Amino acid sequence: MDFVTSIFVKGGPVMWPLLLCSIVALAIVIERMVFWWRVDWWRDDETVEKVFLETEKGNAEGAIQTGDGNRDHVVRVLVYGLGHREHGLSEAIEVRATEEVDRMKGGMLILDTIITMAPLLGILGTVTGIIGAFELLGTGDIQDPSAVSGGIAEALITTAAGLSIALPTLAFFNYFTGRVQREAGRLEKAATRFEVTWRKGSSLSL
Repeated sequence: MDFVTSIFVKGGPVMWPLLLCSIVALAIVIERMVFWWRVDWWRDDETVEKVFLETEKGNAEGAIQTGDGNRDHVVRVLVYGLGHREHGLSEAIEVRATEEVDRMKGGMLILDTIITMAPLLGILGTVTGIIGAFELLGTGDIQDPSAVSGGIAEALITTAAGLSIALPTLAFFNYFTGRVQREAGRLEKAATRFEVTWRKGSSLSL
């Protein structure tokens, strides 16, 4: 612990915003991991098929009752569309699907910002560290050579810290982006199929 504290102090004042970036990134990553774990846990393809089946029979109310309270986001979107079909089924589904995708993207903008910001803060620390070292060299009266090495250490530590934050954050960002794309694709396919099923069921009820 003392070693970590020593490294942090040697990194200079830029280490504080880097620490903040790491804490925020870690918090968002944990929250998103829990979110996607719940998505996987709540996934209910069986109920999705039941909603399709009831809709194809022309039983919209039965489909709504089948999916009511279900936590699978596909079921929620379909049930919402049926519940607001008087305003246009496609439009209602699109509105709710957009809301669901926005939930999936929660925190992604902040992670993207940290991926860019952390290396830049590292570079800023590099610049300030080198400036400090050259200022000492410029005085021409250096009693302690370690004073110059302190500025160089600050430059190297902040650069390493910025990259150490950005790289794992980038990996998680890409993973979450892939999850969003896959689930958005699942929603899109379900919505397209549901509209066809709805037309079939509507023709039966005429």
